[in-house]
Amino acid sequence: MRRRLFLPRPKFKSFAELNAWLEDRCIAYAKANRHPDIPYKTIWDVFEEERSSLVPYVGPFDGFHAVPASVSKTCLVRFDKNRYSVDARAVGRPVEIRAYAERLECWQDGRIVGRHERTFGRGKTIYDPLHYIPVLARKPGALRNGAPFKGWDLPPALRRVQRKLERQTGGDRQMVDILGAVLTDGLEAVEAACAEALEQGVHSAGVVLNILARHHAKGVLPARRTATAADNHDAGCAEAGLRACRQLRSLWQSQEKNGWNDHRCWTRHAEGAP
Repeated sequence: MRRRLFLPRPKFKSFAELNAWLEDRCIAYAKANRHPDIPYKTIWDVFEEERSSLVPYVGPFDGFHAVPASVSKTCLVRFDKNRYSVDARAVGRPVEIRAYAERLECWQDGRIVGRHERTFGRGKTIYDPLHYIPVLARKPGALRNGAPFKGWDLPPALRRVQRKLERQTGGDRQMVDILGAVLTDGLEAVEAACAEALEQGVHSAGVVLNILARHHAKGVLPARRTATAADNHDAGCAEAGLRACRQLRSLWQSQEKNGWNDHRCWTRHAEGAP
């Protein structure tokens, strides 16, 4: 096949262009060459005769490399010398990592608990900040200093609310309450509520959550879309947010002496410490 089709080596701008070219070349070859077992017919003639007996095409093959993995106390799994975050609810139990060519999916109990663009190289840690929102319920200060939240590109209204709350006593806790609503209402709905609050000259968590509640009552919430930096969060995280927080509370309490509840632990892991 390589000698027939790929020498000299062809070049293409996209996989779509490659596939179209390859289909044309295969059909041309089949029409021009005799079948090895039925020499009085071409390969194409035999194909046409057998077409009705072939299994129908059912869609793309879901090709991935699956490996089991454990989830660390800091919501990370290791794969191919890099680390990826998963939902806080997945801590303490194994997951199945499904590695595709361009993405990574982490499955637990039949649902996705983490999805990332696949990273190559080694020693990198890839976070999805939404995975850590249940953790913030216990340690809101990590929102400022924790590695998962550094460089988090929030939408404009949410970012403005965060900056205003950062200047207030207890502002971190209020921001965590607002972010918690992302898990249940979706990023677009919370962003819209923040924008409405800012238009009214207010920005407290109580006001934002009240606006969300009124939108619920009126049925005017945007279609739910729980978005992340890589659109990599599973819809199942909504119902599990509070449950995960309760499950993790006892775990974090037992690890206080080891410094796991200090925001510096995230930094140590981001820098590759064991």
